[in-house]
Amino acid sequence: MKEANDDVGAAAPGGPTPGFLVWRLSMKWRVAVDRALAPLGLTHAQFALLGSLCDLQRSGTRPSQRRLADHTGLEPLYVSKLARTLEAAGLLDRTPDPADTRAVQLSLTADGHAVTARAVTVVRDLMDRLLEPLGGLAGPGTAAFTEQLRRLLDVSLAPSTFTEEQS
Repeated sequence: MKEANDDVGAAAPGGPTPGFLVWRLSMKWRVAVDRALAPLGLTHAQFALLGSLCDLQRSGTRPSQRRLADHTGLEPLYVSKLARTLEAAGLLDRTPDPADTRAVQLSLTADGHAVTARAVTVVRDLMDRLLEPLGGLAGPGTAAFTEQLRRLLDVSLAPSTFTEEQS
């Protein structure tokens, strides 16, 4: 029978599992980004939303909240909550989608563009420091690591096949 802790890394023979290490790294980086962005009044999640919105707008798209949720990997309800908070802060506009009355389109305000530009610089500098063991942002180790992460993110999630018998 499989040990319950094998998947979380606590009891893995020879050290933690890859899943546990990914989780720990994501938590470490999230905290680091939150701390770095605090002086700008942003959280990591807000930055992910603003940065993604900026990228999509640059390509000529005015995305719906749903499309932005799909793009960032955040839950649609969470994107809605973040968007309302960022709208109240004057960083983005939420307007009805003329093609779909149920949808809301998002766009950065002038202040949103300015704050996002400053946040991108802060996060880029932080990532360069965090990726120093791989050669920094421009290092070959970082390029290989990024490609491996992309391959892992491309794996589709099949419906759970967990049964009571496995517990």
